[in-house]
Amino acid sequence: MYSDQTIKIGGSGVAKRAAEVPAWVVLDPSSGTPYYRQLYEGMRAEILSGRLPARARLPSTRAVAAEVGVSRTTVVAAFDQLLAEGYLEGKTGSGTYVAPSIPDDLLGVRGGTRPEVRPPRGGRGLSRRGAVMAATPTSAARDRGSPRAFRPGVPALEAFPFGVWRRLMGQVWRRPSAALLGYGDPAGYGPLRREISDHLGPARAVRCEPGQVIVVSGSQQALDLCARVLLDPGDTAWVEEPGYRGARAALLGAGATLVPVPVDSEGLDVAAGTGLAPGARLACVTPSHQYPLGVTMSLARRLELLRWAGRASAWVLEDDYDSEYRYSGRPLEALQGLDTEGRVIYVGTFSKVLFPSLRLGYLVVPPDLVDAFTAARELSDRQAPALDQAVLARFMAGGHFARHVRRMRSLYAERQAILVEEAGRHLPGLLDVPPAGAGMHLVGRLPVGEDDREASHRAAERGVEAPPVSLYGTPREGRGGLLLGYAAVGEAEIRQGVRRLAEALE
Repeated sequence: MYSDQTIKIGGSGVAKRAAEVPAWVVLDPSSGTPYYRQLYEGMRAEILSGRLPARARLPSTRAVAAEVGVSRTTVVAAFDQLLAEGYLEGKTGSGTYVAPSIPDDLLGVRGGTRPEVRPPRGGRGLSRRGAVMAATPTSAARDRGSPRAFRPGVPALEAFPFGVWRRLMGQVWRRPSAALLGYGDPAGYGPLRREISDHLGPARAVRCEPGQVIVVSGSQQALDLCARVLLDPGDTAWVEEPGYRGARAALLGAGATLVPVPVDSEGLDVAAGTGLAPGARLACVTPSHQYPLGVTMSLARRLELLRWAGRASAWVLEDDYDSEYRYSGRPLEALQGLDTEGRVIYVGTFSKVLFPSLRLGYLVVPPDLVDAFTAARELSDRQAPALDQAVLARFMAGGHFARHVRRMRSLYAERQAILVEEAGRHLPGLLDVPPAGAGMHLVGRLPVGEDDREASHRAAERGVEAPPVSLYGTPREGRGGLLLGYAAVGEAEIRQGVRRLAEALE
């Protein structure tokens, strides 16, 4: 066991160097609280008391881990929680600092201190949870204007079958029923729920009845509903490290304590998660195509995750955001299809396969949770637009959805091949861009020691969108990288984008 010991992070003002390491927290081996949580609570208390002043630079996670006698993963988990909640901020090439203003400052939580009179981010009078939500980023970039190379997560909008969709819209609008024009079922339009259920069985091996399908306004609302229905404030949730920022934001918004669990070549490291927080209430995963790294969770890891969920009476939130696009063999079976205890909640979206502004997605929940999720859906925004649901139901029933997916799978495979070819021609030694068997983006790896945030910034200066991997967390191997979305741009734009990226990285 670890002996009691303390470490200190001092400094004042805008210290350029981290101070010596004694005393901001005592680790208690006899406590039932995980070490990462003890570190988090100790650092937060020091920040709130002012003993860790605003803009003070912190030692590296490696230095803290070595001094305290715990793994670096434990320290990273504590730092990431504080970063996500707005107590710390990272500065490219400079380190980690105490934030100049923190959520508790904005709300006057510090005992005996008076907050600075200024409007906090997001407005006045926020709750603590509201302040966390206002300070929590969700996506790598705001979608403004037409997609350009290499914005990830956007489909080929120009290839959508507008004529078919327009014709189906005309059919629905010609004589809409009173049911379509009034308040509908909060769980969704019945024919659409049936089409989704019929599609998921053969396409994804999801086992469900139409009654288990809850139609929502995109996957982000699905994640938010899951967090609020399944978690109490303070409950612990595993998240992938690195992982999808929207999922982290939804969990933080529900008051959850996040435990970043490393991802390797087999997906989420369940053993590491069990070591960090064996009693977590929920695990949020992207097993079919991990975001952002693109790895697929192995069968052994999937079964291990389900066994853990059964032992811990925990929930597994499976975000299956782009599994339709697999270029070698059939799409992999969903984790939900392996679940025999009803611990998996499955999330799907039409944003990646049709178009993002449609704002339709779905949940597949265990039968005993249908009523709870339907009630939560009704309280959230009552229902998704019934007329859009009716058009989509006809689109799927007529076979147009399946045909569109097949066409896009072929188109995206071609665009990925062009990107890999151009990267091999213009980026050797600058960025390693291997092909992938699935998805809508590739991960380009920078040489060891290169700062991916700086590389992303230089690319942006030349009109290229390439979010850094470190924006989503710290990869286990520690090597920086860039996300390169190829679905939304054509051949000429891909070739031009690679050349501009080469100029930036050179």
